[in-house]
Amino acid sequence: MKKVTVIAILFLLVFNAYAQRIDQYFPSSELTTVGAYYYPEHWNESQWERDFQKMAEMGFEFTHFAEFAWAQLEPQEGVYDFVWLDKAVDLATKYKLKVVMCTSTATPPVWLVRKHPDVLKSNEDGTTYDHGSRQHASFSNEYYRAYSQKMITELAKHYGNDKRIIGWQLDNEPASNTDFGEDAQIRYRNWLKRKYTTIDALNKAWGTNFWSGTYSDFSEINIPKHKQWGMNLYQRLDHSRFCDYETSSFLDEQAQTIRKYADAGQWITTNYIPYYDARYVGASKELDFISYTRYMVYGEHPGIGTKGYRVGEYSRIAMANDYFRPLSPLYGVMELQPGQVNWGSINSQPLPGAVRLWLWHVFAGGSKFTCTYRFRAPIYGYEQYHYGIVGPDGVTPTSGGKEFQQFMDEIKVLRENAGDDKVPEDYLNRKTAILYDPDNTVAINQNKQTVVWNTEEHVLKYYKPLKAFGAPVDFIRDTMDFSGYAVLVLPAYQQMSLKLIGKLSTYVNNGGNLVMSCRSGHQDEFGHLWEAKHAEPIYKLIGGEIEFYDLLRPYAPDTILMDNLTYAWTSWGDILKPANNTEIWGNYAGDFYSGKPAVTCNKLGDGTVTYVGADSNSGDLEFNVLEKLYKRLDIGIENYPKGIIVEYRDGFGIAMNYSDKVYQMKLPIGSEILLGTKDIPTAGVLVWKL
Repeated sequence: MKKVTVIAILFLLVFNAYAQRIDQYFPSSELTTVGAYYYPEHWNESQWERDFQKMAEMGFEFTHFAEFAWAQLEPQEGVYDFVWLDKAVDLATKYKLKVVMCTSTATPPVWLVRKHPDVLKSNEDGTTYDHGSRQHASFSNEYYRAYSQKMITELAKHYGNDKRIIGWQLDNEPASNTDFGEDAQIRYRNWLKRKYTTIDALNKAWGTNFWSGTYSDFSEINIPKHKQWGMNLYQRLDHSRFCDYETSSFLDEQAQTIRKYADAGQWITTNYIPYYDARYVGASKELDFISYTRYMVYGEHPGIGTKGYRVGEYSRIAMANDYFRPLSPLYGVMELQPGQVNWGSINSQPLPGAVRLWLWHVFAGGSKFTCTYRFRAPIYGYEQYHYGIVGPDGVTPTSGGKEFQQFMDEIKVLRENAGDDKVPEDYLNRKTAILYDPDNTVAINQNKQTVVWNTEEHVLKYYKPLKAFGAPVDFIRDTMDFSGYAVLVLPAYQQMSLKLIGKLSTYVNNGGNLVMSCRSGHQDEFGHLWEAKHAEPIYKLIGGEIEFYDLLRPYAPDTILMDNLTYAWTSWGDILKPANNTEIWGNYAGDFYSGKPAVTCNKLGDGTVTYVGADSNSGDLEFNVLEKLYKRLDIGIENYPKGIIVEYRDGFGIAMNYSDKVYQMKLPIGSEILLGTKDIPTAGVLVWKL
């Protein structure tokens, strides 16, 4: 048997095993399932049954326990109490609600903190956190890591074979573990030893000959003072990597403990906030899949139009969907905003219909489940005034609660109409990847060169046009396969290895179309500038040289001229010197390098490389470059206005409107509208069967 055939068979076996596992967790016939957080410890036990009955009547199919309940689970050291939680599980089951069980490592009990104060995080200035909030214990503290496993072991022993428990959530919104305590210092040095093996290798990677920074032993290395001016950039970069590792490894240890006792049918996940500079997202290999948290209206994002802040920024759920989906066999949303919140800068009411819009958007991206914090609005504590599905009386549905109920009723309509997984061919033809590495973002952000630069906003200047084109988008890593994408976009990919450059060259020579933006290929994978011309290793790819780069003052933007249109730019501009056979698409105008190329397109093998040298102020340059490329490639695109998102899944088309105007959707002949109308209002949703 040929080797390629064996590999293909093995791939199919693994794929089928994954598919069976996913269907075991979340049956495809259900399409999606919806749940709500519940905190039995917050309410009088006499109210629990009423609450679960109400939850089930509204259409919820699962609930979520014990996220912050360590003090109730282990009221004294070594003394465990599961009686109250057993009652809650019994009552949830009575009303056919499945249960997600959580580890409570975000909130250690006070007896643990007072007996072992070293478990608390230490700040750079030597001050420490204290009991009374959450995420105040350090994942780098050896005692805390070990003792947490004791509690998790007891929890897993008790519920690991309980068929009513469908899965486990580890911690809550785990973030990068930044701690300056003694154990963190020791663990950081040990992490460096494992990574570099010898101190000479570390010195070379960190470039410690600069400013007499050379180390002779790992014991001399301290956690870098991030607030101290001029600290070694690579030391800071490695420390941030270590902090992310501490988070991912802590989650892996929890998962390994649970798996010793858990039933094979119980899945394990955690809920990340979608930070795009977080390496720990997707790094815990012991998880079955990952999920995210998303809040849309809390005063930070203006949205579209004067009242857009009530609907939220349309790319936030879209990008989270497209970022998480490729990192995991499946994904879900563990926290979706149920209504008004209390912790934002300005806690406005969402527009009526916005919560339902978000639910449909999560579903449209491929999510297998959505859960919300929380069923009952809290009447005390830090999150007082935060909406729930029902209000503080525990009975009356909130506006967001009614929209959750509406969505769940609408999903039943889809279940009744479910057919094949047909997807329009032109939609699949537009499938595009964005090559993205959070480590690259961290490296750029710690050395921006200009206060005007914003890495995430730069990525969005490429991502938003793709969604306007109606393209399915995957954020992929450099270890993944590029060949399934006609177009691959690399926004500001500053750190590149020669291996990656070779892989990109192969992709293009084989017919792929690469779009690279400014700030790409300037450094090697260690963050060092090349000992060569500026970004020289990518010259063959882009079909020319980068003569130099420029950074403008915020009050003095300049322009780029392309196809008789002008585009303002300020933050970064690579001034290009293309080879004779490289096509020039746009030129700089208005400064001493006026007329020099800013945008080029190089034919390489069977593919192309388009280089966009500047970060435009509005994103219009990036949009028009992508539009020009797709038309040249004869890839059919849509032209959805800002705020309109259209996706396909499970044989359904879903269109959503975040804009401030009614949008009229054109549907293919023969489409059967299941929900909504072709005239989609603000916060409206249209669903049709293909």
